[in-house]
Amino acid sequence: MDGDELARVAAWMEIAVDGFQPPVSAEKFDVGQSNPTYLLRSPSGRYVLRRKPPGTLLKSAHAVDREFRVQRALAATSVPVPRMLALCEDTGVLGSMFYVMEHIDGRNLVDPSLPGETAAGRAAVMDEMNRVLAAIHDVDLSAAGLDDYGAPGNYHTRQLGRWTKQYRASETDDLRDMETLITWLGGALPEDDGQRTLVHGDYRIDNMLFAVDGPRCLAVLDWELSTLGHPYADLAGVLMQWQLPPGGEGRGLAGVDRAALGLPSDEAFVAAYCARRGIDGIEGLGFYVAFAFFRMAAILQGVKKRALDGNAANPEKALKLGAYVPRFAQLGLEARHRYG
Repeated sequence: MDGDELARVAAWMEIAVDGFQPPVSAEKFDVGQSNPTYLLRSPSGRYVLRRKPPGTLLKSAHAVDREFRVQRALAATSVPVPRMLALCEDTGVLGSMFYVMEHIDGRNLVDPSLPGETAAGRAAVMDEMNRVLAAIHDVDLSAAGLDDYGAPGNYHTRQLGRWTKQYRASETDDLRDMETLITWLGGALPEDDGQRTLVHGDYRIDNMLFAVDGPRCLAVLDWELSTLGHPYADLAGVLMQWQLPPGGEGRGLAGVDRAALGLPSDEAFVAAYCARRGIDGIEGLGFYVAFAFFRMAAILQGVKKRALDGNAANPEKALKLGAYVPRFAQLGLEARHRYG
């Protein structure tokens, strides 16, 4: 943000944010490929600003107003979220809609192998991740005022249509595996079993903040893809992430000796989740994980297209992420049989 933008943001915050004192400085986080995110510093403290990116955007994408709404609604629940301070829908302030929330001083654990932790520490963090996931899916939608937060109907049917359309809108290459995966998913859609919960949409350990001195989760972040839908989509998203290569880019656990590190197997994580939610087991888990790979491939294709169009928050990183699209499609096809 330049000086003029900061001045307009400060003037708006003086009115909209209780206790705010100008001036304000901004530092862009090297995260949030979809919605640019900034750390704001002022005499009254630190804040976090998340905004829609500039440029032409895909329809229904970058819904920072939905992020604001759901996190404000969750403030009275057992799901840890930052405190929402104000939403600015006036595009004249910053050029796009944005919101400001409290800054939380916590640990962002990017690598799920949790280097530097003891085996017991890793187990505790993963159990906390499991607990919070179950808490999200157990939110009382009526009490939270979220009954209308998602469209009715079969969630995966709706999502397959949405992300296929988004993928077509940002498609840059002819990928046979992606076409095969889309066709298979369409023919394997499970019947609606009546489960309809809050769904985070991008539940990963690097979208969480943990206490600096222990495993307690302080906040779940990045609610842009949240909606009402099927809870197994979030669970499958966790398993999907773990199938990726370890390290800073893949951020997965493929090939890692989880037992030696104190990390749960896929089966153990699923079993703990089912126990917390009173579920006997999950039939057809392979569909849900395959779908998770498909949806992430579609998302990354959109990131790649924004980079090519010059609208990415971090163009170099966006192109690197976009290069994973073929691999995600391939892993989606493999997941059909891996999980049964």
